[in-house]
Amino acid sequence: MGGFIAVARSGVGAVLLHPMRSVATVAAVTAMLVPVVTGLAVSEGLADESRDAARFGADLVVTGLRFGRPAPIPLTAMEALLAIPEVTSVRPRIVGAIQMGVAREDVVVVGLDPPGGPSGLGAAGDVTVVEGRLFAPGAANEAVVGSRLAARLGLSPGARIPPFYTDREGERWTDVVGVFRSDLPMWEANVVLTSFETAQRFFDERGHATQLLVTCDAGYAEAIREAILRMPTLAPSLSGDPLRPRVFARADVEATLARGAAFGAGAFALHFVLLFAAAVPLLVVATGAGLRERLRETGVLKMLGWGTDDVLLRAFVESLTLAVIAASLSVILSALWLGPLGARGIAAVLLPGADADPGFGVPWRLTPGPVAIAAALSLAIVLVGTLPSSWRAASAEPMEAMR
Repeated sequence: MGGFIAVARSGVGAVLLHPMRSVATVAAVTAMLVPVVTGLAVSEGLADESRDAARFGADLVVTGLRFGRPAPIPLTAMEALLAIPEVTSVRPRIVGAIQMGVAREDVVVVGLDPPGGPSGLGAAGDVTVVEGRLFAPGAANEAVVGSRLAARLGLSPGARIPPFYTDREGERWTDVVGVFRSDLPMWEANVVLTSFETAQRFFDERGHATQLLVTCDAGYAEAIREAILRMPTLAPSLSGDPLRPRVFARADVEATLARGAAFGAGAFALHFVLLFAAAVPLLVVATGAGLRERLRETGVLKMLGWGTDDVLLRAFVESLTLAVIAASLSVILSALWLGPLGARGIAAVLLPGADADPGFGVPWRLTPGPVAIAAALSLAIVLVGTLPSSWRAASAEPMEAMR
């Protein structure tokens, strides 16, 4: 046992014995792992924030389908939903895309009259108005914009948005009455919040909503969902075109968000493969350049009585030490990049609609998952890069290695 510990200690010492080789290996692996760990940490953070936001929403979200595609729901359907036992409230919401600004930026308009304040907006998590005020319920042509969107378009409370739509009542200016921040960075970067009345004017859809938010008594969500799905149509009885109901429970929303996070994780998994493919040849070349030096060193060790297993154990411990250092550095640098540096430079890659300097707190979580993946990748890359030269050196005859 003492001999085993002595050989392992010699492997740790080998890291300092060849400082240039060690620094080059750690630097190469760290540079490859930092973007991966950063992306996984942001993916974990977005998944957590999205799940929290889903919990703040309505119990059920009802949408309409016509010809298998989403269609507006007439507000008369609210009465039918309220008639279902154990349904406590039904609120209409409009969600639609428009273009604003000189650059015609894509913006999502959310129209909903919240009960009791901005936290009632649902599906946005906690919305905080940091400048101005929230639009008045039922007010026309008042809007609250996300902080990052306001910065991009140069908007602040008191600004007026020129007419970007024309409806049957003519063109209308829109007054910006507030700027908000949200737990979800995508809302800050892309969303305009308005009253339901204003959203109807934006899209020239009177008497319709894109979604109906249903709140029900605890424990009855599934039964109410089945009752809604059994409804033949959400359209008025005199209408000839059926409008099939589609219902999302809170668990469905969380699952959808989880799939989105999993898609991001899958993209990063592909990135792992590309990094692995690029890292291994680099390390093979870097360690192969020192093969002659490693052969001489191995020859000396064998002349002193070391066996092939001892030499390989020493090389493994050296690689393990380098991998631990590289993985630790990648986690520390990722935390610094996402924390004090605010994800500058990488936010635009990871978050749609964000700039290189996001201007908002990018959600991130360095959970054991990303840390374990960083450690495993680091060890795999270092071992695959160093084992060939280590094996060649360890299997060589002592006299041949000393040449």
